[in-house]
Amino acid sequence: MKIGSDSIASISYSLTSNNSGELLEKTPDDKIMKFKFGNGELLPLFEKNLMNLEKGEKFDFIVPSAEAYGPVDPYAIFDIPKDTFEVEGKVDEKMLQVGNQIPLTDNQGNKHLGLITKVMDKAVTMNFNHPLAGVDLRFVGEVIQVFE
Repeated sequence: MKIGSDSIASISYSLTSNNSGELLEKTPDDKIMKFKFGNGELLPLFEKNLMNLEKGEKFDFIVPSAEAYGPVDPYAIFDIPKDTFEVEGKVDEKMLQVGNQIPLTDNQGNKHLGLITKVMDKAVTMNFNHPLAGVDLRFVGEVIQVFE
């Protein structure tokens, strides 16, 4: 049986950055990933490259950043005053550390996850790009099973 629209397939794969070769994700041997195809939840080029594959078929393809999570948007990186993070008049300095991700809500009620990239005396620099923005993704793996 081939992967088609409305199929569910279990897939074993590793995901690396085609830019740096860094391993980004690997399916654990004891927890093979299952994906539903044809409902718009997968990256379109990921889905397209797996369509019509059968159990046991191997794959190796690249999804360019423009067709994955887009390029890095410099306007999604900006400074936020530290007093924005005050609770009862105090800022939790342990929370405001480089590498921490903090969920914030904008004035329209939209939720965003920001990564702290720099801490200064009166502000923090936060990056609201997707963590894989600007990264060409390489998927290498095998179709384990295809279900109707």
